[in-house]
Amino acid sequence: MSTTTVPRVTTSRAPHAADGNGWPQLIEAVRESGLYPTWSKAEQVTRTVLAALGTHVIGDERVDLARALPGEAARLIASQIPATDRLTAAEFVDSVAARTPGATPATARWDASSVLGVLSPLVGDDLVTRILAQLPPGYALLFGRADLGPRP
Repeated sequence: MSTTTVPRVTTSRAPHAADGNGWPQLIEAVRESGLYPTWSKAEQVTRTVLAALGTHVIGDERVDLARALPGEAARLIASQIPATDRLTAAEFVDSVAARTPGATPATARWDASSVLGVLSPLVGDDLVTRILAQLPPGYALLFGRADLGPRP
């Protein structure tokens, strides 16, 4: 019987915006996190999820997120028009599925978690906490955190 270990992004392996163009490192971190077979697939997933996220993060958190990300990722966040309606986490996953040909809710949830889960070591836990505070309950799990908050 063999087991598969999902790679975790550690701070030492996480890309940093200060490194210049950390886009290749971000894509590699997503590829490892999501166990995607190719760099191209990981890049497509990253673009899709960050574009979806860019419509839901607003205010200072949006600005700080863009500043903390590599240039290409920052452009994906900043180029999105903020949504007027807040999506639940399940609706967010559905929006990722709608943007991905052939995706199912399960594969879209995997994709969202693979991308969002690598953000904490990249942008910092404090910023992720601030982002989660402005989103509806349920997003914490997509960011790889336990969702222990009270339910409305």
